[in-house]
Amino acid sequence: MIAVLDLPEIRDRHAFNLARWKEICANPELLKVEGRIESDAFGHILMRPPPGFSHSTYQYRIAYLLGETLGHDGASTECPVSTKKGIRGVDSVWISPSRRRDALRENILIIAPEICVEVLSPGNTRAEMDEKRALLFEAGAEEVWFCDEKGRMFFFMKSAPSEAIGTSTLCPDFPASVG
Repeated sequence: MIAVLDLPEIRDRHAFNLARWKEICANPELLKVEGRIESDAFGHILMRPPPGFSHSTYQYRIAYLLGETLGHDGASTECPVSTKKGIRGVDSVWISPSRRRDALRENILIIAPEICVEVLSPGNTRAEMDEKRALLFEAGAEEVWFCDEKGRMFFFMKSAPSEAIGTSTLCPDFPASVG
């Protein structure tokens, strides 16, 4: 006879993510850690070293340009988004006021901003970024952009999530490079 373990099942992904994130943020030892902390689908902590100077410079430039073009009240950096695989930090975003009202729960977005931008780091892999792009689209993003280490921008749309296009639909005046 095989015994079946009586383990809890995650029935509401966002409720689980929010509760686990609250625990993570309440941990005084983790508050001392420099760098980015995210969670995976099981609530385990994922830690990354702080990004380099050029990474943060691109992050700022992108958020600033999004604000200049679409409105500063929607532009932000280091934005936590609940996904089916845990809480993920997004480098730069633009979110409309109506989406923010619908999405914001306990300082976490349960619906991704319309525009989510990832600044690539040397340690990123194609598989990792493909997965993050898919998670953000599944969480509600309309566009996911990548900024490479030279500041070049790559725009992906929800309608064709794996093919970069030359310009954003939501922010067509955004430059092809922020470098």
